[in-house]
Amino acid sequence: MIKTVLRLAAATIALGLLTSPPAFAQGTDWPAKPVKFISPFPPGGSVDPLARLVAAKMAEALGQQFIVENKTGASGSIGTAFVAKAPPDGYTYVFVFDTHAVNPTLLPNLPFDTLKDLAPVMVIGTSAMAITTQASKPYKTFADVIAAAKAKPGAISYGTVGAGSLGHLTMTLLQKEAGIQLVHIPYKGGGPMTTDVLGGQIELAIASVAQQGPHVRGGKLRAVAVTGDKRSHVLPDVPALAEQGFPGFSALAWWGIFGTAGTPKPVLDKFHAELVKVFNRPEVRKQLTETLGMDVTASSQEDTQKFLVSQVERWGKVVRENNIRME
Repeated sequence: MIKTVLRLAAATIALGLLTSPPAFAQGTDWPAKPVKFISPFPPGGSVDPLARLVAAKMAEALGQQFIVENKTGASGSIGTAFVAKAPPDGYTYVFVFDTHAVNPTLLPNLPFDTLKDLAPVMVIGTSAMAITTQASKPYKTFADVIAAAKAKPGAISYGTVGAGSLGHLTMTLLQKEAGIQLVHIPYKGGGPMTTDVLGGQIELAIASVAQQGPHVRGGKLRAVAVTGDKRSHVLPDVPALAEQGFPGFSALAWWGIFGTAGTPKPVLDKFHAELVKVFNRPEVRKQLTETLGMDVTASSQEDTQKFLVSQVERWGKVVRENNIRME
């Protein structure tokens, strides 16, 4: 009797091994249905076209639909919340911008935990910002801005794409380090801000090198500095702030991809591996470096989470210490 029971148990286990896929095989059939990319910003910026570029290349490589949906508002947090609350099955992802690391402090009532409710996939790349002025203005370097601001405190204005934006926080840090006071003019996007700096209505503007670069190269704007710790390949003649009396200073815009916390790791691993292939394609890399001024990093999942934690800590401190609020 005992031998019969043992034989039956062994047969049951063997059958289970034959019919159940091993743990390491989970996710190998991904994607088995359309994948949704959430763009939390409207068309016209950098996130939406980036999501659509990646969606097209992934569909081409994997033979499955990758659909981009815009769920915009609240500095990208509405679309991100949608992904944070989605089923953790590997079929919903969000493309984020640098505001992702500022929002936890700037928007204290976020309906999700930025560090716990999202699964890191990749930091796609980073880019310096450019501090620019109309070509007819007297500022040639950032030292000229500092000198003018000390001569007339509170008289020099600078525009950003919005209160709490990375440009706003970067200029806040620079003012503290330089001991100067500038007047912040927040805009509702890069378009109207650029119009006003081109027209001379504001003294300075800060935005991505991709946005400001064409006007600088066209001679209508002058870049007095870029915000990386080294020069940008988009504006190689413009010295970094680290060269202008701010050693080690770096403030970079960045783009990333996150999924829902709890997504099976084999799925995330496969998605990440396919993304690496996409960003290693010469035509994709060229488009990102030339149109967005991006330094493509294609970071690992672990490095993405470490980077996010460091960015949340750094910019959260600036927001708190300077009592910055959405306007």
